[in-house]
Amino acid sequence: EGRETRLRVVLRVRPLTCTETRRGDQQVVHSLGDGAVHVSAARHDATFGFSAVFDAGASQEAVFEGSGMRQLVELAMDGFSCTVFAFGQTGSGKTYTLMGPLAQSEAQPAAPALLGLMQRSFTCLLEQSRSRGSDLALSASYLEIYNEQVRDLLSPGPPCALPLRWSKTRGFYVENQLSVEFESLEAIVSLLLQGSQRRRTSAHALNRHSSRSHALLTIHIRSRAVSAHPASGAGWGAQGSAACPSKQGTLCFVDLAGSERVKETGSSGELSVEANSINRSLLALGHCISLLAKPRGKRTHIPYRDSKLTRLLARSLGGSGITLMVACISPSSRCLSETLSTLHYASRARRVTTRP
Repeated sequence: EGRETRLRVVLRVRPLTCTETRRGDQQVVHSLGDGAVHVSAARHDATFGFSAVFDAGASQEAVFEGSGMRQLVELAMDGFSCTVFAFGQTGSGKTYTLMGPLAQSEAQPAAPALLGLMQRSFTCLLEQSRSRGSDLALSASYLEIYNEQVRDLLSPGPPCALPLRWSKTRGFYVENQLSVEFESLEAIVSLLLQGSQRRRTSAHALNRHSSRSHALLTIHIRSRAVSAHPASGAGWGAQGSAACPSKQGTLCFVDLAGSERVKETGSSGELSVEANSINRSLLALGHCISLLAKPRGKRTHIPYRDSKLTRLLARSLGGSGITLMVACISPSSRCLSETLSTLHYASRARRVTTRP
């Protein structure tokens, strides 16, 4: 607590797709082991280091255990503000890493081995809360940022835009956002799938199910561990039980829309407007990360207000949160420039520190 903590950054390299293999794309990214990857292509020869690297053969469980996600869940239960976000080019496997296969629904759940970081974290959270025996209240909120509008994915009816406010005590927050209480794994998975189906997606040349919005699912964890001793006399105060101070932690999952070159995706009209909006907010995020990566004494003003996305991530990036970043890349030679961009972005993020 209060100590400077670096952002933990892990890398996931997806397998080459059938289309890429048929087209004759070369694999230009190779894992060297021990958290290092090497990019070798014409005029490009570079090595990057991360907290962990998961290559094409890594299972969903290996990513969950090796990324430090389990520790993040435990820290959120201890009252910390924890965030995990996945970023990378469109089609690089961000949503799959967080949620698992896109085709899943309540009627047709995914195979257990394919479940992503989110469902595994929910299971871990509920198991931990039962084993700790603490009095936990769990609730979830789910929103998307689409064309710079914040929309609630859980409220009934069509998603409507909500105002983003600032207060000294809470920082940036979304007004009138719905928060739904849950007690079981089925209930929270149901909320996740319901919200995800309402999220804006479109098909284009690089991805049949491209996310057109940034999505943030936040689990709010309120605990009041009550002592096993019954109250005896007035010494316990008016509570009537030996109540410890309540803790409030959060666990936020951020699925960023993919960075993309409009020319590569063949987007036009509304898709092109969406792409420009996505790229602008990712550029603002990259700019904040670059400034935060400088030593504290050399930092200038951090422009969180440049986009709704950076406002909502201000606390987890440069404030009092604990953050895990999962960078997702394609190993294909055709995606080389976007892959290098993601790797440079992720390398800078490793220098960012927060004070949890």
